[in-house]
Amino acid sequence: MSPEHTQFLIAHGLTILFFAVLIEQLGLPVPAVPLMLAAGALAAMGKFSLVLGITVTTFACLLADISWFYVGRYQGNRVLGFLCRISLEPDSCVRKSQNVFSRFGFWGIPIAKFVPGMSLVVPPLAGMSGMRLVQFILADGFGAVLYGLLFFTLGFVFSGQIEQIGAALSDIGGRALGLLALGLGLYIGFKFWQRRSLLRELQSARITAAELQQKFAAGENPLILDLRSRMEKQRDPSEIQGAIDLVLEDVEKRRHEFPHDRDIVVYCSCPNEATAARVALMLQRQGFTRVRPLLGGLDAWREHNRALETTTTVLVSTEPEAPSVTSQP
Repeated sequence: MSPEHTQFLIAHGLTILFFAVLIEQLGLPVPAVPLMLAAGALAAMGKFSLVLGITVTTFACLLADISWFYVGRYQGNRVLGFLCRISLEPDSCVRKSQNVFSRFGFWGIPIAKFVPGMSLVVPPLAGMSGMRLVQFILADGFGAVLYGLLFFTLGFVFSGQIEQIGAALSDIGGRALGLLALGLGLYIGFKFWQRRSLLRELQSARITAAELQQKFAAGENPLILDLRSRMEKQRDPSEIQGAIDLVLEDVEKRRHEFPHDRDIVVYCSCPNEATAARVALMLQRQGFTRVRPLLGGLDAWREHNRALETTTTVLVSTEPEAPSVTSQP
């Protein structure tokens, strides 16, 4: 770091750190981690207080996460849809977070602090789950302390190397920032293109709730796959009548049971049916030409007052003689 930057951080470090962490935890792309590393390096030189730095970081995390907790409690899937629409990985940001939260519960909240993408999604999930605020504050506060402690400690231990990197970047000047910005822009552009290409590829293949109902009314028997996460199924056990409850991870190993001579309709709880679209595309590449994602998923089916049931047929079994879905009428 240049002397000017060092003096600026010494004079205003806590304020800058608080707002950087707060804005980052609210979901905006503000790089708080480099500031925490720099603060740790200053602490190694006796020019910054680690205790105050961790305290400020924890408070900023709690303030942002409690806000998302209440938004999730009162807005539910609407806020998850918004978060996924601004995510570069819309098919995985909610599903992976739900799996972590449902598997680890209380401990899933501090774990999510260290997983990119999940730290933003887990607080509203906790609010949706009905978790008490006190429990959430304890779990999130613990995770925030560990989060701050990790990066401040890394900055403290590797203060010499950080000082050298800062000096090198200062010598390169604006060219380094330009290269970093270019690399980031190219990555975001590629992920956006990848996402739009997937959605365009399956846009015309989607089936609407009305079209699916017409198939039922005509006596057709499409195979329905419910690909929602375990947490989502626990929160909302309703499903389309006759749907097969299949976790995403088992689609590949159980695909030999799917019929080639019937329509296969897949649905999930992701915005833009992203998970369902990826599964449909994967099955199409495996020779299943009649597979289609359900436009709007279960919500669209419910909005059209279609029949639902709460019982679940699970297509996950460790028995070697597990019945094939192709044998179902």
